[in-house]
Amino acid sequence: MSGRALLMWDERVTGYDFGPGHPMDPVRLTLTRELVRAVGLDRALTVVAAPPAGESTLALVHDGDYVGAVRRAGEDPDAVRTSYEAFAAYGLGTVDNPVFPRMHEASALIAGQSVAAAEAVWRGEAAHAVNFTGGLHHAMPGAASGFCVYNDAALAVARLLELGAERVAYVDVDVHHGDGVQAAFWDDPRVMTVSLHEHPRTLFPHTSGFAEETGGPDAEGGAVNVALPAGTGDAGWLRAFHAVVPELLAAFRPQVLVSQHGADTHVEDPLAHLAVTVDAQRAVAEACHALAHEHAGGRWVALGGGGYAVADVVPRTWTHLVAIAAGEPLAPGTPVPEEWRQSVYARTRQPAPLRMTDGREPRWTGFAEAGYDPADRLDQAVLATRRAAFPLHGLLP
Repeated sequence: MSGRALLMWDERVTGYDFGPGHPMDPVRLTLTRELVRAVGLDRALTVVAAPPAGESTLALVHDGDYVGAVRRAGEDPDAVRTSYEAFAAYGLGTVDNPVFPRMHEASALIAGQSVAAAEAVWRGEAAHAVNFTGGLHHAMPGAASGFCVYNDAALAVARLLELGAERVAYVDVDVHHGDGVQAAFWDDPRVMTVSLHEHPRTLFPHTSGFAEETGGPDAEGGAVNVALPAGTGDAGWLRAFHAVVPELLAAFRPQVLVSQHGADTHVEDPLAHLAVTVDAQRAVAEACHALAHEHAGGRWVALGGGGYAVADVVPRTWTHLVAIAAGEPLAPGTPVPEEWRQSVYARTRQPAPLRMTDGREPRWTGFAEAGYDPADRLDQAVLATRRAAFPLHGLLP
């Protein structure tokens, strides 16, 4: 297996643009790519572009009539306004998912990067591969949802299965539940989906992500959900991650780890209510890297996801992710290059951060070391997950 990491990038992914005022501003992708380059990471990895996912690949997860609807919407956005109900049935033309020109092409291009990343890792062409433009985990087989048109994360997992993988673990640390990926593999024992997210009582998608969701009849234990209380900060977030994920991966023994690193857990994110810092997000990326080596032979596909503090948070979080995958982790105190800060202001009229850190040193206590507090809401959430899922993997809750 090559030790050189891949970064999937094609400038045209910025065509995934729901329009002015939408939270999913593609400038977050451009700024991340520029920061990766500015801190010198291009020398430590291989930057490649893959073709868009084709019809047969999209069909691994998505219904043909839905793909057709996405095509029609992108070819004639005006038709969506005159046939609103027909397109809304596919989740298109809504407030969350307004249509835009060439919607199919941009969405398929992002999906193609994640699928190619999975192929390269499985075939041993790279140890790790990152597509921070991906992680669009809400899209369902027959509908767009939550800013997501095609579910590139599910497509990457499905492609791994098609190539012969027998066990794939998917770990999602976006602030929103990874509902689309869970739905795609709900009854497939070859896949374990683990999602840490803000509790659905207080955040989209509201209808899924509860601890008692553990998989279908043929895949009991295949879905694992940690529903965190609003306000959870670094210590609680990391405590929950380490109380759940490592033991499950050790029991499941995946051949590949696919992880989704939405940056919207951050305290400054405008759409959610957790209080995590860039420093804790970096720590979880490091943990996923270590877990891939410990349990998946080093095979790691890392994706982006949500994140709507587009200048201050997202580029730093995902640049740390790329650096870790490249084997060149950035010290948290690394200064942000001045030329990048100037670009941020020119593109967004927002001030840019000075360093790659929020100035925190994340610390947490583990369940094994400190026990748990049954009156603490964070510990209650973790215990609910462990009690629901751990026995299904032969583990003590």
